[in-house]
Amino acid sequence: MTRVAFRLTVRPDMIDAYIARHSPVWPEMLAEIAASGRRNYSIFLDRENATLFGSYETDDDEASRAYLASSDVATRWEASMAEFFTDLPPANEGGRADQAATALVEVFNLHDQLTESTPS
Repeated sequence: MTRVAFRLTVRPDMIDAYIARHSPVWPEMLAEIAASGRRNYSIFLDRENATLFGSYETDDDEASRAYLASSDVATRWEASMAEFFTDLPPANEGGRADQAATALVEVFNLHDQLTESTPS
C-alpha cells in the first residue's frame, strides 16, 4: 500500500465555487476514483493561502493515474475543474489536476513508526 499526497493552488476568487463543486462530487466520478484503486481519499483546504492538500492510499499509483487518465468520466470532470487552478497548464494543453498536481514527500507516519518500534 502506498500513501500519496499532493498540493494544488486554487484561484482565491473561486474557493467557494470549488467547495460547492465538491458538494457532492458526481457519483460517476466517485465510482471512477474507487475503480482506479484509490481509497481513503481526502482533500483539505488552506483557505488563507488558497492551497489544497490531498491524500489517498492505493496499491499501485502508476496504474491508478493511468486508469484515470484514460477515463472519459475523469476527463470530463478534470475539464470542468480546470478553471479553478492557478498552477496547471490550460485544459486545452492537457492541464489536469489529477495528472499534474505537485507530489509531496511523506516524512512522518504515526502508524509506521509505532509498528516499527513495537517489539514482536
